[in-house]
Amino acid sequence: MKAPTPATPRASTEDSDRIRARARRRRLISLLKHAGLIALSLVMVYPLIWLLLSSFRPTELIFRDQGLVFTDISLDNYVEGWNAQRFAFGHFLKNSGLLVLGSILGNLISCSLAAYAFARLKFRGKTLFFAAMLATIMLPVHVIIVPQYVIFSQLGWVNTFIPLILPKFLATDAFFVFLMVQFIRGIPKELDEAARIDGAGHIRIFFQIILPLMVPALATTAIFTFIWTWSDFFGQLIYLTKQENWTVSLALRGFLDSSSSSNFGGMFAMSVLSLLPLFIAFLIGQRYLIKGIATTGIK
Repeated sequence: MKAPTPATPRASTEDSDRIRARARRRRLISLLKHAGLIALSLVMVYPLIWLLLSSFRPTELIFRDQGLVFTDISLDNYVEGWNAQRFAFGHFLKNSGLLVLGSILGNLISCSLAAYAFARLKFRGKTLFFAAMLATIMLPVHVIIVPQYVIFSQLGWVNTFIPLILPKFLATDAFFVFLMVQFIRGIPKELDEAARIDGAGHIRIFFQIILPLMVPALATTAIFTFIWTWSDFFGQLIYLTKQENWTVSLALRGFLDSSSSSNFGGMFAMSVLSLLPLFIAFLIGQRYLIKGIATTGIK
């Protein structure tokens, strides 16, 4: 049998040249991809940066210059915006904080209990009820806002936080229920069976076994509830008409006046302050947010 002839030095040189050429192309493609992503990210971040810089500019110069040159720095917008309305802006921050806290507690308690029932309990019509709950995700809030307003108005709860917090304690956010159901289904049922052998009932199994393992899903629910409630405008505009009950979203609208001049400088300054809690909440809970979504969405 004839032995294979060894590769010539010229052939090995050509192979190494092709390898280096492919490596250069890959580096060039990677560089172009990163450059494009950076350019797109700058375009997306530009309005936020412009908002931040405009909050330090006098109102008459805000729309005169749309650039990002940091000139004419002044803190007057923050001082004036904080005290521009009948109540200090801290009052509206407190109202939003109370509303967010109640909404988070409501969703964590009610959605976790409903999710445990759908994931672990056996009862007649469970599939039908679960399908009906999922169908409510596709139901726009504008469809139910009128009958809800009529009910809460007859109960005398308009201009209170009850219409905005009470539904959270009734597991009305089907998205979070579904999220927790998917997470609980990923927990081995052998843990439930072992606890049941020890004499534990559903309440003990839920609080001592299931709930401690649901931290990523609970954190995801809390973060999304915080962001959505803090940024909500439509629901708060419907139920909170008195200024002492305004939240941050409604207070920012108070800087705009169609019949006279609007205080854009104060509005931009207070907008920056109102965004800080959202950034802090996202940075603190980012690890749990990614873990909660990654461990529930593919089951």
